[in-house]
Amino acid sequence: MDQRFTVDGIELAAHLARPVQLHPRAQPGLVIAHGFPAEAGGGANSTASFPEFADRVATELGWAALAYASRGVGESGGNFSLAGWLDDLNGAVAHLRESVTVDGVWLVGFGTGGALAVQAAAADPEINGVAAVASPADFEDWARSPRKLLVLAREMGIVRDHDFPESLDPWAEGLRSVRAVEAAERLAPRELLVIHGSDDDTVPVFDARAVADAHGSADLRIVYGGAHHLRHDPRAIAMLLGWLERQRAVLLRRIESTDTATG
Repeated sequence: MDQRFTVDGIELAAHLARPVQLHPRAQPGLVIAHGFPAEAGGGANSTASFPEFADRVATELGWAALAYASRGVGESGGNFSLAGWLDDLNGAVAHLRESVTVDGVWLVGFGTGGALAVQAAAADPEINGVAAVASPADFEDWARSPRKLLVLAREMGIVRDHDFPESLDPWAEGLRSVRAVEAAERLAPRELLVIHGSDDDTVPVFDARAVADAHGSADLRIVYGGAHHLRHDPRAIAMLLGWLERQRAVLLRRIESTDTATG
């Protein structure tokens, strides 16, 4: 992570990958949102592969791509809260727009990050599309046991301060506020790609179908035999890269069409 930006007074670590040459007519931008760490010490591990993915998207596809670490994770400051992570994603989008001149912004999220991406895009009409990978439809299971989640977050090293949160109730309410299954309907008709492993034992594949159905015209891809951590599955990454390439082509055609109409 080689950059920093600030959200709610918290400094977050980020990596911005730029294409060798910015496209003069159709420069897309991508923000990559990571998931909840899966093991102790996983705060850093959960973001370790995403700068490399951002570099690949920039080098092979010509996108400007931003990977970042949410509050409490890796080199970023602060402590985990789901509402805070949503703010961080919105801040990452703003940071990308401030750093690079782009003609459109897309979001790719993995696990928890995918649900947050759907939620953020539903509230921001300037987001062109979302890809959600192995993402939950909602966080009701966490909301039912917030104290258990808080203990887990401490074990994962993403809640670092002993006096955080000041009150459990608003922290827990933030878990209920993110509902990708409802946000997907508001996101439509903008683009939504949903990728899920058929053998995901962390987030049921039912969640992917529910989000896709709520959207109405989502591109649902099931990776047969795939587990939860699809960022390490070359089939899922190939699906993502193909989708991003198609999104860039659509952006270019739209700009060319606008130029023709106004010319």
